[in-house]
Formats: sequence, structure tokens, C-alpha cells
Amino acid sequence: MKKIAILGSTGSIGRQALQVIDELPGEFKVVGLAAGANIQLLVEQIRKYKPNYVALGSSEKAAQLKNVLPTNVPLFTGKKGLSKLVEAADLDFLLVAVSGIHGLLPTLTALEKKITVGLANKETIVTAGALVMETAKKYGALLIPVDSEHSAIWQCTEKENQQAIEKIILTASGGPFLNFSTTQLKTVTPQMALRHPNWEMGAKITIDSATLINKGLEVIEAHWLFNLPYEKIEVVIHPESLIHSLVQYHDGSVLAQLGCPDMRVPIQYALTYPFRQANSFPRINLAELGTISFQKPDFTRFPGLLLALEAGKMGGTMPIVFNAANEIAVKLFLQNSIKFTEIPQIIEGVMAKHAVVSEFQIEDILAWDKWARSLTVKIAKGVI
Repeated sequence: MKKIAILGSTGSIGRQALQVIDELPGEFKVVGLAAGANIQLLVEQIRKYKPNYVALGSSEKAAQLKNVLPTNVPLFTGKKGLSKLVEAADLDFLLVAVSGIHGLLPTLTALEKKITVGLANKETIVTAGALVMETAKKYGALLIPVDSEHSAIWQCTEKENQQAIEKIILTASGGPFLNFSTTQLKTVTPQMALRHPNWEMGAKITIDSATLINKGLEVIEAHWLFNLPYEKIEVVIHPESLIHSLVQYHDGSVLAQLGCPDMRVPIQYALTYPFRQANSFPRINLAELGTISFQKPDFTRFPGLLLALEAGKMGGTMPIVFNAANEIAVKLFLQNSIKFTEIPQIIEGVMAKHAVVSEFQIEDILAWDKWARSLTVKIAKGVI
């Protein structure tokens, strides 16, 4: 059996990954589980899957697990808990499904141990793309994208024809406010933004989808994952979310990966790669589809996407700053502290105060991340 650990097991991706494992009995052994603060669900997962190692982001809640964990199962807590779990466990596969920059250190730790990493965490590549890809290459470790769009590109990339790629096309649903006017966007509430028309996701990524910033982060991610210049990465709005992304080759051929908007499919492909296993998940019925549509993104109504593209092209430390500012701005919006339309405005303010640094190490990434988070709060409060 393939020995795996899931970082973010109580989140949307983590829960769906465990559903995939349930679909394929005898294929996997869950060696490690890690969660942030959802103790109740984590306890249920521990009792069902009996992991050898557990990590919990909230040190304060660790005591609640003492009566659940067998004495021989280590519990790692705090910011370094994820990396300690990866260091301790004997793994074949690590699914990184935590939110934010917390996925960076355990990803690097796994790659250094030559563990295959299924990455469902955009921020790891956005903030440290060069470092992550160089580490994977240095140690000969496999990094498999789990996001539906990047999984689609991965599946449509012919290994023998990588140099023949003319461009890749990332599809975006457009979110729940695709047809909202600028005036209407100013009235958006967190409750409205959390209702995505197609996908079931965590709160942060759902808001990112509504602002289209999520697609900007995916462009930066694609730049590093597939070693392509930004000029060869295109974004199109595809409201039906059935074509997950496309690869266009120099001969004019375009390969697309289609499927129901179900994250379990790309999760399963990452877990079973390079093989495809049967499952009971929903299928597309082409005869019932009707029509599918495409349109260009509107940068005027959704300036966050344009800011993300600019941050990626500026390179260096700017994607770090952009990502951190966005995380805090989204958090403030969910707390009703700022308006929906203020998210990109605040991010732009933070970017304007940052002088790009081209050469940096991992400690610099964490330092600039902290700096941008602090500045974002100050700008949101009007202190600066």
C-alpha cells in the first residue's frame, strides 16, 4: 500500500482526499493527518484511519487529543508541526492541502526526502516557485499539481512535446459575480461571496475565486510548474467549469481536459499517478450539456487579477507581498472590516510600498510575508 500523509485533512481538499481513499480500499495507508483547529472532525478521522503521526496547528487545543491518540502516536503542534510530521514519517506521498504559506516548509521537507508531493496549495509555489522547483529537481522528487486547472495542464502536456507548447489556457468560472456591475460589486457581502456557483471550497479560496485573484495566483503557479513565460499563459472565463484547462501546441492542436466540477478527480489522479483507477464519481453527459461558453476576463471590474499578473511579471519578492496582502485582505473582508471592492485596492497599496528584491532565501520569504501582512492591516485601518 502507498503510505500517505494529508496536511489539511479537515479542510475541503483533505476531506475529499479521504473520500478518494475510501473509494480505493487496500491502495493506501494513511500514515499522517494534520489539521488546523477542527478538533471534532480530526478526532473522527483519527479513529477511522488510525494514523501513525498527527499534527495540530493549534497548540492550545492539543490537550483535547490526548485521550484519543494512542500513547505511541506522536502529536506535533504549532507552526513547525507540519514539517516535524513529514520529517518523522515514512511516506510515499504527501498531500499538501493546508491554506496559505504554511504549506511551504513541509513541502520543501518532503521534496528533500524524495517524497512525491501532491500540491493543492497555491501559495507555496507563488511565494517560492524557484526554490520549490529547484529543490524538486535537485533531489529528483516528483511534484504533482492537484488544483483542477494545473492537473488538467499536467494531463494535457505530452512529455515528448513540451518544447512544442505554444501556450496554456487556464479557465476560470468567473465566480458568483461574473455579471455584476461595478456598482453592484460594492454591495457584495461575505455571505454572498461564499456561495460559489460550481465548486465546494474553503472560505479563502472561494473569496479568491469571487475576486478572480485565485486565477492570478494560478497563472503565477503555472509559470513555475510548467516553466513557461507569462506571455504563454492565457486566462479565459468559462462559467460552466467543465473544461478545466487547455494546452495549445505549435501545430494548432489544442488538448483539453474535461470533467465534472469535482475536486476528487484531480486528487485521485495525483494519488494514483501515472495510473487511472475506476471510481463512482459523477460523469459528464455530453448529450445533456447544451452549450459551453467562453469570454475574456474584465480587468476593470476585477482588478485583482491584473494585479496578480503584474506581481508575477515583476517577480522577485513581489508575489510574496501580493499573496500575503491578499490573505489578510480576504480575512478582513470575511470579518466585515472592509468592502469586497477594497480587497484589490488595499493589495495595490501594499505593492506600491514594496521595492522588489530579486535574490532571497527562505528566511527572507517569511520576513517579507510578515512585513506585508502587517502593512496590509495598517493600510486597511487607514493608519498609513
